[in-house]
Amino acid sequence: MSKLASAAGTFPLAGRHVNRIGYGAMQLAGPRVFGPPKDRDAAIAVLREAVASGVNHIDTSDFYGPHVTNELIREALYPYPDDLLIVTKVGAVRDGDAAWLPAQEPQDITRGVHDNLRNLALERLDVVNMRIVGPTHGLAEGSIARQVEALAELQQKGLVGAIGLSNVTATQVAEAQSIANIVCVQNHYNLAHRDDDALIDQLASQGIAYVPFFPLGGFTPLQSSVLSDVAAALHATPMQVALAWLLQRATNILLIPGTSSLAHLRENLQSASLRLPDNLLAELDAMGQDEMQHA
Repeated sequence: MSKLASAAGTFPLAGRHVNRIGYGAMQLAGPRVFGPPKDRDAAIAVLREAVASGVNHIDTSDFYGPHVTNELIREALYPYPDDLLIVTKVGAVRDGDAAWLPAQEPQDITRGVHDNLRNLALERLDVVNMRIVGPTHGLAEGSIARQVEALAELQQKGLVGAIGLSNVTATQVAEAQSIANIVCVQNHYNLAHRDDDALIDQLASQGIAYVPFFPLGGFTPLQSSVLSDVAAALHATPMQVALAWLLQRATNILLIPGTSSLAHLRENLQSASLRLPDNLLAELDAMGQDEMQHA
């Protein structure tokens, strides 16, 4: 099988060079990222085809399901390929109603790391992102020192290989960097949501990976007449164009689009080889958020 994921090149992450288009496992769980998938065999097939297609960066968390995506990854891929980097995250738990609850205390972080280790059948996690969960689940300024220090202690014990951050401000990134080496930042960013432009450039200058979540809009997919017109001109889908735009936005951007569909997986991976010519790239760059609609 062709290594579709390698067409966009690589970027260093946690001491390795990973292909810039990876895979996010969140959508493998049931509705609202809760409970088992409707088709377990299909979920296993997606994971195996992703890796066979050159994906060597998988993003997951034990609070997806909970436990579901990690158990699927273990069933589909263990023993893991030597070049596969699995990035997980801590900082939340789920209740019986599928709500996302903050789990930000040191004991919560320790428990989250051990949950990920157990369900992935690992002795050490390659990268753990500290997901900061504020009162509205959006960005919220405030010290994250206690959380990062807790992860750093687990790193010193050999349970965590490298530390990343998720859902953080530039100020919080700087604070975390004063405590530990930060290898990646995972924030909300896409064609319509560009608040992190300055942070992306800052991290690029430091050689640090930026991993946008909701690269295609999340639960409300991106829609725009400009996006559709550019896609038609390139004989591509709007979602392929949105991913290609991110890949061309900055070399330190690593993509983790998620899907539970083999067809969508292949479509996403093909975006790694899609190049946007300067004139069409300029049209997309000029779009403002008011031009974007949500389905």
